[in-house]
Amino acid sequence: MRKIKYKKGRKLQHVTLEYTGLQKEHESEMQLFVYDNDDVVEYEKFTVESLNTCIDYSKNNWLNIHGLTDIDLIKTIGSHFKLDDFLLADILNTTKRTKLEEQQDILFFNIKSLLPSEYSDGLKVEQLSFILKDGILISFQEKRSDFFTHIRERIRTHAGIVRTKKVDYLLYLLLDAVMENFYITIEDEENSIEELIDLTKKGADPVILEKIENHRDNFNFLKRSIIPLRDSLYYLKTIKEDETNILIQKETFNFFIRLHQKSLELLEQIDSDMSSLESASNFYFSEQSRKMNEIMKTLTIISAIFIPLTFIVGVYGMNFDYMPELRSRNGYFIVMGSMFLLVIALIIYFKKRRWF
Repeated sequence: MRKIKYKKGRKLQHVTLEYTGLQKEHESEMQLFVYDNDDVVEYEKFTVESLNTCIDYSKNNWLNIHGLTDIDLIKTIGSHFKLDDFLLADILNTTKRTKLEEQQDILFFNIKSLLPSEYSDGLKVEQLSFILKDGILISFQEKRSDFFTHIRERIRTHAGIVRTKKVDYLLYLLLDAVMENFYITIEDEENSIEELIDLTKKGADPVILEKIENHRDNFNFLKRSIIPLRDSLYYLKTIKEDETNILIQKETFNFFIRLHQKSLELLEQIDSDMSSLESASNFYFSEQSRKMNEIMKTLTIISAIFIPLTFIVGVYGMNFDYMPELRSRNGYFIVMGSMFLLVIALIIYFKKRRWF
């Protein structure tokens, strides 16, 4: 079984509008928050027919779409907000890497959310996309999840400063929530590494090596997800003084700079954990080598004990007519006794040399 099912997504042409993810059983639903410092209105089971009547551009609007299976719905949203087909294709094609794209009046963000799987050593992967326009933030999720539950509660209860800020600050909160999933995933991987190290101390089961390779794949996938995110956040950091960018307020840039710093911390932590995983792998092979050496030492000692006995038996097995010992009444017992004493002497010698 392949660990990261996300990789099974089928690659398409850039403008082909077809959902390539695995969450095909989730129907598309929409949710709308319209809020400002004084009031908030929440629309559950929002429909495209209400786009013109419910969205209020004098306030902040957050339109969240759960499920990407309804292509006609995605096309309608794209047509209403004047999104080109390239952006819609990037939203639907889950094989795309994390990216940031800035257009004249649109900021597009594509990110991967990773969480540990409950039933295997793999990862659960979901693609999330964000469209930031003046007065509205549109988010696309492959399925309904609880990534942003606490943010919705903050909007409903007026907790924090989210309702006093523009939607660019809301984008920061959503990205920060997704990045928290990286921390959860890395922490779970670190716990697994500790368990693997303990297992390598107890034995050299080949299953342990397979688990080590699985977790190494997880860390590599984490890096491939975070590195483009780091580059995208660095791009936002570099345009802080750009007067032409009106979608992100200058006072909000500092929050995105924090996200960039988080991405650097995540990558440093992954590098450190991969070193620990490499140590577990080395310990596994060292333990295997140690056990093999123990086996070879035991076999060598046994061989060393029986070599002189084999020599004695070979000498007395030549059957010459004039061997005096062959005519001795007690010759057999003398030879067997001598061989027994020789074995005892060799064992005592090996013990004194601490060879076993």
